[in-house]
Amino acid sequence: MTTICMRTPFGDIYAQLALHEAPLTVANFLMYVRDQAYHDGRVWRTVVTNPDNQPNNSVKIDVIQATVATGFSKFPAIAMEHTSATGLCHRDGTISMARFAPDSAQADFFICIGDQPELDVGGTRNPDGQGFAAFGQVTQGMDVVRMIHQQPQHAQSLTPAIVITSITVIG
Repeated sequence: MTTICMRTPFGDIYAQLALHEAPLTVANFLMYVRDQAYHDGRVWRTVVTNPDNQPNNSVKIDVIQATVATGFSKFPAIAMEHTSATGLCHRDGTISMARFAPDSAQADFFICIGDQPELDVGGTRNPDGQGFAAFGQVTQGMDVVRMIHQQPQHAQSLTPAIVITSITVIG
C-alpha cells in the first residue's frame, strides 16, 4: 500500500491507498499528488446529517470533499472502478472519487464520516446505482476530518474553505 499525508491547518490526515484493489483510481490520484495539484487546494464541501444540509436528498450522507488548487487544469476523466469489482466499501475514513456521471471523476475526492454503504454499487445516493470509486482509507487523523466536517458552512460549502497545504506520498 501507498501512504499519503494531507496537511491542513487543523492537522494532518494520513491514508493508505488501495493500489492493488483500485489501480486506475490510485494512479489518477497520484498524478495529481506528484504534480502538486493539491498544494493550496481546498476542502470546500461538507455534507452533514446533523444538522441536515441535504434537503433535496432522500438518502443522507456525511462526507467532506476536496479539490485541487485554483487554476490547476484537471486531467481527463477516468473510468470508474466499481466497489463491486474492487471489494472496497465506503466505511468511516474511506477516500473516494467525487463524480457527477459514471466515468466522470477527475481530481475531486471525498472522505466518509461514518459508514456510508449508500455510496457503494447498488446504493441509492446516486440515482444511477453505480456508486463511487473508493480507493483508500484514513489511518490517522479522523479527528481532523471530523473537525473539518463540523466547520461553518452554507449550502454544503465550507465558509471559508479549508486550505490543503499539501498532499505528499510518504511511503
